[in-house]
Amino acid sequence: MTNKERILANLQPDAEQPFPPGEYKARLARIRERMARDKIDLLFVGSPDGLNYITGYQCEWYQAQSPKQWPGTSGVAIHVDHDKYIFFDTVREKLITRYCTHSTDTRIFPLASMRDGTAFIVDELKAEGWAMGRVGLEFWSYRPNRVVGGRIQSRFEEAGCTVVDGSDVLREVRWVKSPAELACIEEAGRIAETGLKAARDTVRPGVSELEVYGAIVHAMAAAGGENPGITMPVLSGKKTWCPHAMASRKTIKPGELVMVDVSGVYKRYHCNMARTFALGEPAKDVQDIVRRAIGSMDLIRDIIKPNLRVGDLAKALIDYYTAQGIWEERGWIGGYEMGIALPPDWVGNFVFDPLDRQNHDRLFEPGTVINYENQFYLPREEGHFFQIECLMFKSDRAKLMSSIPYGLTVIE
Repeated sequence: MTNKERILANLQPDAEQPFPPGEYKARLARIRERMARDKIDLLFVGSPDGLNYITGYQCEWYQAQSPKQWPGTSGVAIHVDHDKYIFFDTVREKLITRYCTHSTDTRIFPLASMRDGTAFIVDELKAEGWAMGRVGLEFWSYRPNRVVGGRIQSRFEEAGCTVVDGSDVLREVRWVKSPAELACIEEAGRIAETGLKAARDTVRPGVSELEVYGAIVHAMAAAGGENPGITMPVLSGKKTWCPHAMASRKTIKPGELVMVDVSGVYKRYHCNMARTFALGEPAKDVQDIVRRAIGSMDLIRDIIKPNLRVGDLAKALIDYYTAQGIWEERGWIGGYEMGIALPPDWVGNFVFDPLDRQNHDRLFEPGTVINYENQFYLPREEGHFFQIECLMFKSDRAKLMSSIPYGLTVIE
């Protein structure tokens, strides 16, 4: 045994598991219940957010866009009849699995296979008696990519399994958060507010968008925040018309609007908030549209409650904006699930869209959290008013999650 092998065999960094074992046991039980409902015998999870939800695992690189020699094949296998999972990973990440997870059964790919563990995974599961029946893979995940996912599917099919889409198992289970998860999102909300306050204190004429972005990142990291799943936009002037653009070296000018979209992150749980700043007093017609837009927040505060029907909130908002005469000036009105996320996204599975009836008969159950995006285009190419808030539904109440005022924040 080499010196390196001896060190790696014995090294045990301090534990950094986000939650105690009981939280993960409860999650595993819910996953297995959903698997039984969907008639899935074995679920193989390779998505980064799925791995984190099941085990607490996180790292900076998942080989999602990697050389062909280094395919991303690590993952977790869950069997509907067993109260444990099996974690498969490379020798390079063996140490991470020790301090990030509560895994009791971690199996490391043989060195000879490099990072392609597909044959090893299926052989191990066959020996365990798990590779049979219906196997669910995450067809809707970007990881593993098409080639690697096809390779995994072929291995299971060669073993006699029937491969089906198991994407909805974790996506649906994760929709309802535990009290411990809600506490993380509340802490993420505090961190997001810290970022918006840093933006408010930094936005000035002559400052670049990247300088504002840097101030946000510094403030949120100092407050205990982690890197968010999306590079947070800081957009000024006409760039506010394209809210998915990125902060750049563009200098902020007097009279411009500046849109800032942040997400606080705590234990990988996200809370998304956005505000729009005005460098100088806006025109009265601009202020009028913003005033009518943010009036929707009073409506939301009055109507939200646990088990509110999604379609009822959608109808109330459409009726409000129509009565205010601004419905046709909207950007996007709606929201999506908040929860665990890793780059390159923080958008959850559930979508709330007043014009898309797919989820309208569902309920905002206790334990659910969404953001709410309130976007309107302003006259004379003044810019795009952009505001995001998060709504949290608990067992006894629902709430808006930020204390930062709505509307345009004027920077004199």
